[in-house]
Amino acid sequence: MENLLILLAFIMGVCALLLATWRFFLGPSTPDRVIAADTLSVMTTAALVWLADLFDNPVYLDIALVYAALAFLAVVVIARMIEPHTQKMNKSTE
Repeated sequence: MENLLILLAFIMGVCALLLATWRFFLGPSTPDRVIAADTLSVMTTAALVWLADLFDNPVYLDIALVYAALAFLAVVVIARMIEPHTQKMNKSTE
């Protein structure tokens, strides 16, 4: 039963990875791509934590922590950079 649940979680993770990658490359707007990049970074952090458990090596947890913090900062910076562009688009449609 445990192996079935692990397999199901792996299949769901791969499906989520494919959908987020699809949205990242074919997203209709820049905010959609930023959200997809954030989703991919969260999935990468989860994969690093899984690797830490799989290999029984706590170094991967440190790497995951640093990666998550840098990915969060990158998403915030990108969101701040595209914010004026998004506000211009909203004003032009009104």
